[in-house]
Amino acid sequence: MSPAHQLPLFSASGAGTDPVVAAPASSPSPPAAASRTPPRRDEVLDKAQGLAAQLSRVLGATVRLAVTDNRSTMVSFRRNPSGLQLRLHHMFLDAPPHVVEALADYAGRGRRKAGAVLDGYIRERDGHIRRVRTRDERLQPLGRCFDLRELYARVNAAHFGGAVQASIGWARTPARRRRRTIRLGVYEHASREIRIHPALDDPRVPAWFVEFVVFHEMLHQLFPSPAGAGRRQHHPRAFRERERTFPLYEAALAWEKENLPWLLRARLP
Repeated sequence: MSPAHQLPLFSASGAGTDPVVAAPASSPSPPAAASRTPPRRDEVLDKAQGLAAQLSRVLGATVRLAVTDNRSTMVSFRRNPSGLQLRLHHMFLDAPPHVVEALADYAGRGRRKAGAVLDGYIRERDGHIRRVRTRDERLQPLGRCFDLRELYARVNAAHFGGAVQASIGWARTPARRRRRTIRLGVYEHASREIRIHPALDDPRVPAWFVEFVVFHEMLHQLFPSPAGAGRRQHHPRAFRERERTFPLYEAALAWEKENLPWLLRARLP
């Protein structure tokens, strides 16, 4: 559930924006009704208003809520002095009270243990997650500096005997804003897709470091997180031990640490 690129669900006049509602701490609203299918835009706005109001009452703060139809990131948020900015998959519009409380704990109060409740809710509603990519979302492996298909094939042959079966491409360019963290790669188990952050498609980045990031994401197919283990075991011990077998493992960690400042500031096309 870590933050990643966001995909709009309902567009206003073709503008490509998510429905957004802001609920001050005192805003009352009735609870949302249950639904098993993605609701229409007017239903989303009504339900989003109700959910934002519930969260604002629980937290005693203003909640600004955007609804998405993401395929990978179900929950993302940003806390600031004016309140909570929250992006949720539409499955949460019908969340029961204990899940709403977990959202408030996880996003509003920083209680990471609540992530286990959210993970369970997401798993139960797997059928609500869109599986088909739109044309704009299709993986593009050829970048300005690196062809990820070539790097993937080389890593797969050298380290996995060709056993890993996945698609790979550059992630979509994130919104232009100051970043405090950067996720260099993502692996989606459901679709077996690897996405690499476009900041690495740069002549200053050595090919062996991109290969290390690809290697890391490929390991997720061999060492999936244990079911119900929570977010802290996203990289189990066996994963970490295998990761250390990469020939330039120590050099990769050192390069990332040294170059993280400019990666965070990198201007993307």
